[in-house]
Amino acid sequence: MGIRAVLARPFAAYIAAQTKEWSSKPVLSQNKVFTDIIRSAQHTIFGKDHGFESIKNHADFIKQVPIRAYEELKPYLEKVIHGESDVLWKGKPAYFAKTSGTTSGTKYIPITKESVPNHINSARNALLSYVHETGKANFLDGGLIFLSGSPELDLKAGINTGRLSGIVNHHVPGYLRTNQKPSYATNCIDDWETKLDKIIDETLKENMTLISGIPPWAQMYFDRIVARTGKKVKDIFPNFNMFVYGGVNFEPYRAKLFETIGRPVDSIETYPASEGFIAYQDSQHLEGLLLLLNSGIFFEFVPAEEYFNEKPTRLSIEEVELGKNYAVIINSNAGLWGYSIGDTIKFVSKNPYRVIVSGRIKHFISAFGEHVIGEEVEKAMKFTTEKFPEVELVEFTVAPNVAPAEGMPHHEWLIEFANAPQDIQAFSIELDNQLRSLNVYYDDLITGNILRTLKIVSLQKNSFIEYMKSQGKLGGQNKVPRLSNDRKLADELIKLKS
Repeated sequence: MGIRAVLARPFAAYIAAQTKEWSSKPVLSQNKVFTDIIRSAQHTIFGKDHGFESIKNHADFIKQVPIRAYEELKPYLEKVIHGESDVLWKGKPAYFAKTSGTTSGTKYIPITKESVPNHINSARNALLSYVHETGKANFLDGGLIFLSGSPELDLKAGINTGRLSGIVNHHVPGYLRTNQKPSYATNCIDDWETKLDKIIDETLKENMTLISGIPPWAQMYFDRIVARTGKKVKDIFPNFNMFVYGGVNFEPYRAKLFETIGRPVDSIETYPASEGFIAYQDSQHLEGLLLLLNSGIFFEFVPAEEYFNEKPTRLSIEEVELGKNYAVIINSNAGLWGYSIGDTIKFVSKNPYRVIVSGRIKHFISAFGEHVIGEEVEKAMKFTTEKFPEVELVEFTVAPNVAPAEGMPHHEWLIEFANAPQDIQAFSIELDNQLRSLNVYYDDLITGNILRTLKIVSLQKNSFIEYMKSQGKLGGQNKVPRLSNDRKLADELIKLKS
């Protein structure tokens, strides 16, 4: 056992004790964050505009601070971008995390000196939680790879600006840098495919033990290793035992990923966003991700069905219920106030508070009032593939077909199979039945002959890779939307098929 593994165990025990302390007092933890951030920001432009000096509790805050998406907060962010201080948070941000929005174009999310630990320590603590629970720490002694964006930063109004994963790269602890892959130079390569080939050059003969990245891009890395060597990943990296991922549900990718590796490996799910590190998997045995209630973010939760109301209900942590869909609203020491990050979550535990990510508030299909959400299509696919064990998925997305060339309207599932079902018709029927059991409105539309049962469109190999490449979003932290209420993505994928 190496020195990192030896030292990690007592540190993991210390972090576990701290985590137990704050997570066992969720309301107290959140109230402390609320008080701290309101006090710290009361003399900012935003704080003065919204009467922070008179805010004593969450009820006051709701009256004085509306829910905003990026566009509504943009006037304040523009002041920061133009060099003003004390706008959303005291002083100026340490960084801007640059991210692409579907409606807002490029977004610049502030990261302050006070909010940096939220991103860095949360990622560290996810690994330490695993070490404490399992006693396994040897993966810390081998090569660690983080499939991420470029760490090169630009200056905007004198503020370092880049992708979140690139910013985080600058804060990797020194004791991990010596075994971190890829090299800085390789990580700076913009073209994903060129970068991937260089990463393989650098890692092929290394003792890789931990690999981190979004599952579809990790799959691409593994596929190229297999293509280059003719061997399973386990034979190239026999000590690879930890896969860390976030950003997407792992289940649709699990079978294919483990088949390429050649055996299962332990995994840790994380829930990072440019706006803040929200949660991480703290147990290999319990469902859900531990919501980080002591890390500079005061959370609010809006019932998903009320999100588009003029004055939706805004709940604090003690008011949420298990099993309900909530839109996540954050208020943070990065200077984000009443900020909707666009995700929906469900609570699966209150002791401690654990969540699952159920989808995106704007990613749904409701062409006929069915309001099918991401969680439902992913569950339908999961339950179906369990009944068809030969099936391996690369990627899929779902869109409505409101005016098909022939026949009735329907949902269209565009699927790239690594290994297709032996009976595609039986697979399609089962998939439709699973979705009907999960969404009563969809079931009613099928029963009432308003929709026909779903249609599967099988896509050729690399369809999603080619689509993402055409959008300039290949690799890094970019994700394919699981479902859409329009046909923009579907039609582009079908063009590639023809």
